[in-house]
Amino acid sequence: MRPVNRLVCLLFTVLLCSPAHGQDTIGVWGMLKDTMTLNAAAVTAKSKEQKLREGAYAVNAINIKAMASSLNDISKAIDRSSGIRVRSEGGVGADTDLSINGMSGNSIRYFLDGVPMEAKGSGITLANIPVNIIESVEIYKGVIPASFGSDALGGAINIVTRKQHRNFLDFSYGIGSFATHRVNLYGQYSVPKTKIVVRPVFSLDYSKNNYKMRDVKVRSDDKTHYVITDCPRFHDEYRSLFGELEAGVVKTSWADEFFVTGSVSDVDKDIQTGATQSWVYGMVERKMQSENIAARYSKDGFISDNLSVLANLSYSWDHSRLIDTTYRKYYWDGTYIDGGHSEIRSRGKSIRHYKRPLLMARTNFVYKFNDAHSCSLNYMLNSIGNNQFDTFNEDFVPTDDKLIKHIISLSYNQSLFDGKMNNAFFFKDYVNHVVVGQTEQPYITGSGDVEPVSIRNYFGYGAGLRYVFAEAFSSKLSYEHSVRLPMSRELLGNGSTIYANFNLKPEQSHNITLGLFGAVDLGAGHLLSYETNGFLRLVDNYIQANISDQEGMMQYINVDAVHIKGVDGEVRYDWNGKLHLAANASYSDSRDKGQYKADGRPSVTYNNRTPNKPWTFCNAEAAYTFHNLFQEGSRLRLSCEYQWIHWFYLTWEAYGSPSTKPRIPTQNNVNMSLLYSWKNGRYNIHAECDNLLNQLAYDNYMLQKPGRAFFLKFRLFL
Repeated sequence: MRPVNRLVCLLFTVLLCSPAHGQDTIGVWGMLKDTMTLNAAAVTAKSKEQKLREGAYAVNAINIKAMASSLNDISKAIDRSSGIRVRSEGGVGADTDLSINGMSGNSIRYFLDGVPMEAKGSGITLANIPVNIIESVEIYKGVIPASFGSDALGGAINIVTRKQHRNFLDFSYGIGSFATHRVNLYGQYSVPKTKIVVRPVFSLDYSKNNYKMRDVKVRSDDKTHYVITDCPRFHDEYRSLFGELEAGVVKTSWADEFFVTGSVSDVDKDIQTGATQSWVYGMVERKMQSENIAARYSKDGFISDNLSVLANLSYSWDHSRLIDTTYRKYYWDGTYIDGGHSEIRSRGKSIRHYKRPLLMARTNFVYKFNDAHSCSLNYMLNSIGNNQFDTFNEDFVPTDDKLIKHIISLSYNQSLFDGKMNNAFFFKDYVNHVVVGQTEQPYITGSGDVEPVSIRNYFGYGAGLRYVFAEAFSSKLSYEHSVRLPMSRELLGNGSTIYANFNLKPEQSHNITLGLFGAVDLGAGHLLSYETNGFLRLVDNYIQANISDQEGMMQYINVDAVHIKGVDGEVRYDWNGKLHLAANASYSDSRDKGQYKADGRPSVTYNNRTPNKPWTFCNAEAAYTFHNLFQEGSRLRLSCEYQWIHWFYLTWEAYGSPSTKPRIPTQNNVNMSLLYSWKNGRYNIHAECDNLLNQLAYDNYMLQKPGRAFFLKFRLFL
């Protein structure tokens, strides 16, 4: 590491403070404590986010509602959180990969109000879910509550939507570099003299993503050799449209809430590159349409005063098309040569259709014995189909696969010693039911090696404990023997850049996390808090993406064993809702522990770091807020963010010569923003500059990120 990088990282780590952008009257840190002064006496109440952080599990909680005016997408707020890295494969609408304490990819599960986010359709991701609808984001690091009914291995993201008691309208429009536009609309209307509530949502994202690619290879003018130059991306246009209408009743004799929801999404995306940017595409497109209908029911005092129930039922129609009908090889300047095969699949021309109907059902019963003891029973059904057919290639034989998961969990929770100790114990049963219909390329997918129908059963268990010694010092410990069943994109492929692999085995892991946290009120408006976690993950049959350089395609494979250990920590400081300082640092050591290959020969990658995974990084933020600067009820907030990421190898350390081995270089990124709001938050204008220094930055699989970019956003809240 260069000396200047060491110095900058050390300074920001010493300054340490919060990754969140609070904007209420108590600032970035308003989510820690809500304070109200009455007759010179301070009354302090902990926010929902702080109560969650003080629970038995290792969890980061971010108040998104407080920063809705200053966010373009929630992935930026999540990326600044301790132990978390959100890695993008390009600009707006690009696929992302999230890492939590060394675990990444599909080991992380995503939820929307406790329901898997995939129910909204394959086109809905962290990058395009409307910011306006979000109340908070819960980031579980390692062990997650059994109530989610999930098979997550490395953690989970739960997005909690806003549910206010009054009518409102929240509208925002943003415009930015690379022809980027974002429109969000969210509202609520309660029908007078009834208990009926209606909530509409609309979102539109568009970008040309024509940012400049630096130092890429193109043909010379005379076509006799290659030269290195800079070129704009020419085939990366993205459009996402999402609409939802939720209607139901609240606070009735038979339901606390009962809502029916209908949603549609439509995504058109040009595909510019393969799994790595050495593969350039010029005509390939992916189109995704989804419709979803869902119902949600909750009731405290269900049958018995001590019993509560939460039930969700959802069905989605998801249809994606991969259009690959050109025999060409493209270069980064947009020129091409005619070839003998299609661009992305390196075979015949095709318009491949993937229909993936998805049925989800979740029921959670909680029985409360008394204030200190409760138990819960949760059942989750996830059934997804994979019907493939081709409307261009008449030789393709249509197939139909199905992946069905049943997850049953039972948990017991305690609160002892006046709430100082919280304990949670749980048991999970996983049932994996696979129906294989694919026969294409069995030598790659392994479809000929597996039974057409298979059912497997797995078990998991764990516990979480927390003890508060004092406000300034608390500890928590969690353990889980977890099982992660392969996801549909891993097992069945994604129809574009990912091959199916029917020989994939579920991941199994022993996860241990030990954490310390606390907060100190220094008086005179000074508030300081900290949190640190040490973690150990012992993973068998680790699922990892494997890239073919010859085709630019990806396939998920099992690595016998991977051990991950590390630590993360953050410190946060706030003064009177004006000055906010924040920083966090994370380190993880993830290594291949499989000594031998399947044929019995020694593995050359034994004890190597797992590739394409950042292992050391830190974030820092400084912000100052001026209150009532130009008029009563106004606020001006200036902030600067810094992120440093240590270099890491793209492939296994043992492959090739260290001097020529591809690696993602050390990165330094600075962002700046300004927010002005008036009329007590009714009107908001936010301006920001990402990558202020225009540094060459890389991300997942060494794909270049955009250079310096500007964005301006106007938000109206009525």
